[in-house]
Amino acid sequence: MPESCNSRHFSWLMKSCFPNPQDPTSKPLSPNPIITISIPTTTLSSLSDDLLLECLSRVPSSSLPSISLVCRRWSLLLHSPSFLYLRRLHHLIHPTIFTLSAPFAASLRLPDDNDADTNDPLWKVASCLPFPVASLDSLSHARLSAIGSRIYIIGRNEMFCYDVWSGIITSRSSMIYPRKKFATAVLSGKIYVAGGGSRAGAALEEYDPDTDTWRVVAQATRRRYGCIGAAVDGVFYVIGGLKIGAALENEVTRPAAAGAEAYVYASSMDLFDVESRLWLRSRAVPGGGCVVAACAVAGYVYILTSHAVELSFCRFDARRRGGGGSNGKGFGEWCRIKSPPLPAQVRLDSTVRFSCVGVENKVVLIQVSGCIDDLLRRSGRNVRGLKEGLVLVYDCISGVWSRGPHLPEVIRRAACVTVEC
Repeated sequence: MPESCNSRHFSWLMKSCFPNPQDPTSKPLSPNPIITISIPTTTLSSLSDDLLLECLSRVPSSSLPSISLVCRRWSLLLHSPSFLYLRRLHHLIHPTIFTLSAPFAASLRLPDDNDADTNDPLWKVASCLPFPVASLDSLSHARLSAIGSRIYIIGRNEMFCYDVWSGIITSRSSMIYPRKKFATAVLSGKIYVAGGGSRAGAALEEYDPDTDTWRVVAQATRRRYGCIGAAVDGVFYVIGGLKIGAALENEVTRPAAAGAEAYVYASSMDLFDVESRLWLRSRAVPGGGCVVAACAVAGYVYILTSHAVELSFCRFDARRRGGGGSNGKGFGEWCRIKSPPLPAQVRLDSTVRFSCVGVENKVVLIQVSGCIDDLLRRSGRNVRGLKEGLVLVYDCISGVWSRGPHLPEVIRRAACVTVEC
């Protein structure tokens, strides 16, 4: 056997593999039959909810508005707790401060340790939100509550839901009792409101977003006006405001010169356990004074109070201990902490208002109306640099205050909330 194949042998081999066209007995080679295999087509819509959530949770934030409009199923998945959990897991969701001064809105995202962009944060002013013109007066003293990426704008006798991902505003059922300057907070996916003047009485209402219904779940121990709400560990805190001192029927019959209602500043907070539907023992803010702003951050309630010649800042350990029961025991204690960097010996009046929101481990104090420069000038002090829209940020870990970007000029007398988007 030759070690190599020469051209003569190779030519014979090739000829043996093909039929001789001159031979009448040879048959042409028939081609191999083509077998068609049916492969089922897989689309995103055919995936199970778990797999579809995994895909949608990795989509860039800029694409979420269009994705939420694809179909009802996708919209429901995008607003589910599982979607928010996966977005947090992939570091694609961030707490953002949202301010509303109808019809204008603005948002601010504070940088965190995972941000590669080290530029200073800036407010992003949205175009006019499409509220009905007739509703603007009702929203002048609105309160905001956020559940996931949806912001519930609660007015005196109207309520709207604003989806920050799709940009769509829908009308929702209004509260049972018209309220103004009331307390609100979110617990277990439901909104709770209390206070807000004499017409609401002592009714504490609960709103279920799934059924779009309100119901009265308790009667408050105190009637408050201008109060602030916070929520920690299953407890709804109704903080500060003006306390209605006399019976309702006596207040409305007083002369107009003395005012329709007799209020005194309250430096206390009421605690409502949403699971047991019971009011716990009230707490008094140390040092008294008038509560200016309050919010909840990482298991604590932070409160800013104004006194005769100073401001004080304190926190209440709202993490519940074992065996707390319905008497309100089992909580931590008050702790006075560093006050915000505002001029010394300043007493805030009704012309200067602050709002307070929690962003992860930070407390953000936002001046939503008034001018501190004018306040000091009226007291004979010539100080400049503290105009409207002041934003102060307190780091709860380091205990240090810092300045944030000023609130845009078009946003005044605003309501504020933190939303995940």
